[in-house]
Amino acid sequence: MYIEQLYTSCLAEAAYYIESEGEAVIIDPLRETEPYIALANKRNAKIKFVFETHFHADFVSGHIDLAKKAGATIVYGPNAECGYDCYSAKDNEVFSVGKIKLKVLHTPGHTLESSCFLLIDENGKDNAVFTGDTLFVGDVGRPDLAIKSNITIDDLAGMMYDSLNSKIIPLADDVIVYPGHGAGSSCGKNIGKETFSTIGIQKKMNYALQPMTKREFVKAVTDGLSAPPNYFAMDAMLNKQGYENIDEVLNKNTKALSVEEFEAFSKTDVIVLDTRTPDEYETGTVPNSINIGLNGQYAPWVGALLDATKPLLLITTEGKETEAVLRLARVGYENVKGILDGGMSAWKAAGKTVQVTDSVNADEFVKRYQNDNVLDVRKPGEWDSGVLENAKLICLSTLQKEMSGLDKNSHYFVHCAGGYRSMMAASILKKNGFDKITNVRGGMGKIKETGVPIVQPFIA
Repeated sequence: MYIEQLYTSCLAEAAYYIESEGEAVIIDPLRETEPYIALANKRNAKIKFVFETHFHADFVSGHIDLAKKAGATIVYGPNAECGYDCYSAKDNEVFSVGKIKLKVLHTPGHTLESSCFLLIDENGKDNAVFTGDTLFVGDVGRPDLAIKSNITIDDLAGMMYDSLNSKIIPLADDVIVYPGHGAGSSCGKNIGKETFSTIGIQKKMNYALQPMTKREFVKAVTDGLSAPPNYFAMDAMLNKQGYENIDEVLNKNTKALSVEEFEAFSKTDVIVLDTRTPDEYETGTVPNSINIGLNGQYAPWVGALLDATKPLLLITTEGKETEAVLRLARVGYENVKGILDGGMSAWKAAGKTVQVTDSVNADEFVKRYQNDNVLDVRKPGEWDSGVLENAKLICLSTLQKEMSGLDKNSHYFVHCAGGYRSMMAASILKKNGFDKITNVRGGMGKIKETGVPIVQPFIA
């Protein structure tokens, strides 16, 4: 028996390769198929099944393309209705893979079809459970993504309570927990940094597995939930109904555009997305472009901040063109009109207008900020660790909705935790007519090193 977790940090997503006697199963694959096919070929195995724990909302799964290329069967749990060939398994149904078995545990709550897969080893022992978005390390899946006219968030949370207590908690303490996500995913409230655990550890440490009534559980898992990113509904539908082949998407979306073609497109109703690092972006970009760097959680932030209905133009570092397009496709953004051929070097060489962003280091910032406006774009949970006195607190994910409360005639210093999100915020503000913006390099991490006073936030 062989198990490999394929963890993708920028999406905080875990896919799994499970193999026995030359037969393999892939659980929750990402959009690209090559890593899974290559691993199976390397190990002289054939992919027999592609298991999906549910209709994912935070990324587009590679299950359809992978199943076609590998000649495998797509398997969901009960209640799954797909727009393509798939097998909707019964609760407790068992699938044989070599000398091991995978048992379907229907665990509705995150979504109605959500299921976990219990791995039973060659000796008939429960070895591991692949929990998808039902159980995370330190958390459980959010119960607000499958709400229908006759189903409420409290209904789903109640289903989650029943699922955990009937299917997960009774498992032996030494059963390994392999979740679908790690820290940083929007599919849970506060997922731990570890990417696997055990049932026993989770019974001790996970707030959602502690003894409580259903009413107490519902309150615990629904309190403090932020709104899901806008792209979640789109991705869930793509996973349910089907999507375009990833090879065709990459071929269509990596078209190189000359400076003149790029400039002409940029004057239409498109979004210009600069995927370089914040440090590269600040030195010069195409006017009115948005910066979301490949060096961080690129795709989730694209999904959270950019209108999925609008075409994209990309600015990339040389050699990063395909990566930029692939990672967009992972979250369902497939309408890329083209990529600036030659990047910003070509743009500058052509004598085109360049937009620069004022940035300062933390030491310079603390000399100037007390007589100016400070905008802190971190998450609410990060504010709890301390903020600058009188700083305006607006989370990056809600900035576009709340910027009407800012003054375009005033100057703002913008910071986050490390400088990645603050440049995103600065680019959004500049695109919307805020010309007096200064980014703080290194964010709160560097600001705290200066010894400047930090206070607890006051949030009305």
